[in-house]
Amino acid sequence: MYYIIILALLFIAELLYFKIANRFDIIDKPNERSSHHRITLRGGGIIFYLGAFAYFFVSGWAFPWFMLGLTLITFISFVDDVRPISQKLRLVFHFLAMGLMFWQWGLTDLPWWYMVVALIFCTGIINAYNFMDGINGITGGYSFVILAGLAYINECVVVFVDVKFIYTLIIAVFVFNFFNFRKRAKCFAGDVGSVSIAFILLFLIGKLVLVTNDLSYIILLAVYGVDSILTIIHRIMLHENIGLPHRKHLYQIMANELKIPHVLVSVIYMLMQSVILIGYFAMPQLGYLFLFVTICSLSLVYVLFMKKYFCLHLKK
Repeated sequence: MYYIIILALLFIAELLYFKIANRFDIIDKPNERSSHHRITLRGGGIIFYLGAFAYFFVSGWAFPWFMLGLTLITFISFVDDVRPISQKLRLVFHFLAMGLMFWQWGLTDLPWWYMVVALIFCTGIINAYNFMDGINGITGGYSFVILAGLAYINECVVVFVDVKFIYTLIIAVFVFNFFNFRKRAKCFAGDVGSVSIAFILLFLIGKLVLVTNDLSYIILLAVYGVDSILTIIHRIMLHENIGLPHRKHLYQIMANELKIPHVLVSVIYMLMQSVILIGYFAMPQLGYLFLFVTICSLSLVYVLFMKKYFCLHLKK
């Protein structure tokens, strides 16, 4: 009954947000860097925050510092969706939010360099997740796979968090996918969606790593991680400003140059990450070796793909 009520409430909340977005003209207008061609409501990913808040409320205020950090990063991301803000102000909110998450993790009790490494890693993942949010279904679909993997770990391997939290987030992702994972999306996640779900997933993966002392669990982010890092390296090799928007991610080449339907590209990314996780769970004794082989294999696929198809992007 809890999950049915949460599902109904989140559907209602998303529909109410659509009315607000329509009323205040919170929309995404296509430009030369976009992979879509229709004006679409922006910010539908706020449902991820609402899902986390729903659990926070019914759990008796679990993870208060994490929730405060999530609120800060969601707020500034939503403001950025409505009107552009300075990068410095956005970074201040992001660092404050991550500091609160580190406090919730208990990193403040560890040597200082743990926080430095965590800050670099978390900043990279949040930005990667934001950059990867460019076609219908990819953010919601990929997040669903990660959450499903976390649910499996929590149920079958090691308990690191109340499983109700994970299932509540899966429901929130399902609601978003209902409106986004389609040929003509009703809404896009916006920065508020991509940044907030990245923050949530980082919190869960971080708790898992700290409980198990096993860094190989970052394999949950393998596909996004390899695509993002190699795209940055590629752009540096092209002498581009990596801070500017672009259309050079592998998924963008697939959607824009090869004209593969957005939903199919998203499914491909979901399947790749799913197959990786199934292999990882089937051979737990390999751990870091499996992670290394996965990264090398994904990197090889990326390089071969770009060697064959990047010329199509250069012709435009």
